[in-house]
Amino acid sequence: MKKQILALMAVSALTLSATAIAGGDAAKGKAKAAACGACHGADGISKSPAFPNLKGQKEMYLTAQMKAFKSGARKNAIMNGQAKGLSDADMANLSAYYSGLK
Repeated sequence: MKKQILALMAVSALTLSATAIAGGDAAKGKAKAAACGACHGADGISKSPAFPNLKGQKEMYLTAQMKAFKSGARKNAIMNGQAKGLSDADMANLSAYYSGLK
């Protein structure tokens, strides 16, 4: 069991590293971000304390969180459903967009 967990962590780290190196396309992320704006605000600043601000967050952090929601490692009824429909490229693009907002 420990070996499986370590292997999963290693694969996750490599995946995140590859995404971070490749980077996303912020313009494509902006086009994809409309659905995110409903909770996180059109400009990445949430109007509600129930939803985190995305504007200016680190690209790797945002990607890691979306991957965790998609895999089910992080639980949230709304985000698990939203992340299921995102490809790795979508996540990289969204992360590039939100991290680039100052």
